Amino acid sequence: MPEFQALTPALLVQLEAIVGPAHVATAQRVPAEEYAAYGQDHTEDLHFAPDVVLTPGTPEEISEIMRLCHAARVPVTARGAGTGLSGGALPVHHGVVLRMARFDKILQIDERNLQATVEPGVVTEAFQNAVQAVGLFYPPDPASKGSCFLGGNLSQSSGGPKAVKYGVTKDYVLNLQVVLPTGDIIWTGANTLKNATGYNLTQLMVGSEGTLGIITKVVFRLLPYPKQNILMLVPFRQEAQAAEAVSAVFRAGIVPSGMEFMEREAIAWSSDYLKIPLTLPEDIKAHLLIELDGQDLEYLYKEAEQVYEVLERYDVGEILLADTAAQKDELWRIRRNIGNSVRYNSVYKEEDTVVPRAELPTLLAGVKEIGARYGFKTVCYGHAGDGNLHVNIIRGDLDDEKWNVGLREPISEIFRLCVRLGGTISGEHGIGLVQKGYIGIALPDINLNLMRGIKQVFDPQGIMNPGKIF
Repeated sequence: MPEFQALTPALLVQLEAIVGPAHVATAQRVPAEEYAAYGQDHTEDLHFAPDVVLTPGTPEEISEIMRLCHAARVPVTARGAGTGLSGGALPVHHGVVLRMARFDKILQIDERNLQATVEPGVVTEAFQNAVQAVGLFYPPDPASKGSCFLGGNLSQSSGGPKAVKYGVTKDYVLNLQVVLPTGDIIWTGANTLKNATGYNLTQLMVGSEGTLGIITKVVFRLLPYPKQNILMLVPFRQEAQAAEAVSAVFRAGIVPSGMEFMEREAIAWSSDYLKIPLTLPEDIKAHLLIELDGQDLEYLYKEAEQVYEVLERYDVGEILLADTAAQKDELWRIRRNIGNSVRYNSVYKEEDTVVPRAELPTLLAGVKEIGARYGFKTVCYGHAGDGNLHVNIIRGDLDDEKWNVGLREPISEIFRLCVRLGGTISGEHGIGLVQKGYIGIALPDINLNLMRGIKQVFDPQGIMNPGKIF
C-alpha cells in the first residue's frame, strides 16, 4: 500500500475553488450526524470519516480534483447512495469523498436504437420508470433500487431478481465515460452492440468497485418492456426441496423472470416488518417466489401450467397465484425488504454466496450444518435461479469474541464450500472491504497479481478507493 498524504489547508482551498463552497462538506461545516453518514453504508456497523466531502457537478470538475489529488497523493473515494453491503465505498484511508449526487440526469433515451445515456447519480428505479414510459425496459433491479444509484450498480455489477432471465448490470453497458485517477477523461468503448476493437475496457470498469476510475456517463442498451407477467408464491415443507425445484424448473424448459428463495424466517420477518398479513402454516419451511413475464398472457399461462407440473413432484402446500397488481406488489415488497427486516430484528453479517444453481441444495445444507457446528443461526434467502444465496448470520447471544473473531473460520468454511461447488464468494455485493480477507479462497495468487498489475497501470499512486478488494 502506498503512503498517502494528509489533506492540507492549501489543497482544501484549491478543491473548494473547483466545486464552489456550497459543494464542500467538512466535519466543521455540517451537522455531525449528516457528516457521519458519508463514512457509512449498509454494511454492519463500519465507519470511516472522510477529511472532506466534495459534490462535483461535471466530469471536468472531477478531472481537476483527480489531478490535484494524484499529484498530492491524497486518497479519493467515489460515493453513490451509500446502500452497499461490502463496505466498498467507505473511505478507509480518509482523504476525499466524491459524492456523485449531482450527476443525476437522464441525458438521452434513444428509442430508435434502444439505448439510453445517463449519469451515474440517477436512482435505478427512476431510470427504469423513465424508459418504461416509452415502452422500454432496463432489467437490473437490486433490492435497493428505490434509492441506490446506477453508478453504485456499475461499481458492483449489481443483479437482482430479474438477473435469472435478463442478466446483471454488466450485460447492459455499452460504453462509459470515465475520469482516471490521473485526471484524464476517456470513453471505454462504443455505442454499438458489437465491439471487437481492442481490450474490453468497458467490462473491466464494470465491477471494479471504484478502484480504477470514476464513471461520469453511461450508455446502456435497453429491451422492449414485457407487458404481461404472472407471479406465484410456492410453499415447501422441506427447504431442500425448494432448492431442488429451482433447477428442475429450468430443466423443464422454463426460464422465469424471477426465481427467489426465502426460508421461513426470512419471509415471516419481512411480512411482520411491513405489517403485511401472510398466513404461514406450521409445516411450511421455505418458499419460492416465481415470476414469468413476456408479451402474451395466454402463453405465460401455458408456461405456468408447466411450472405446476414440475412442482407436483415436491411436497408443496397451497400455491398462491397473485391475481392483482396490488397483490404482486405486496409479494415483491416482502421479498425486497427481507434485508431490512433482518437488520430490524438483529445485529447480523450478510454473506453473498453463489454456486451453479443445481448445487444450491448442497450449499444450503452446508450453511446450516456449519452454523449448527459453530453455534450460530442463519436466515437465508436470495436469487435462487442464479444460485445466489444471501446468508445472514444472526448475532443472537454470541459474545464479542465469537462475533468479531470466532466467525472468521465458519465464514471461510462457507466460502470454501462455495468454491468446491464451482461457485465463488460474491455474486453481486462485491468484495470491497469486508470480503477482502477471504478473496484468496476464490482466487489464486496469479489472478490477484494480474489484478494488482491492472490497478497499478490505471492508478500508479494507488489513490483511487484504496484498501479495497485485495
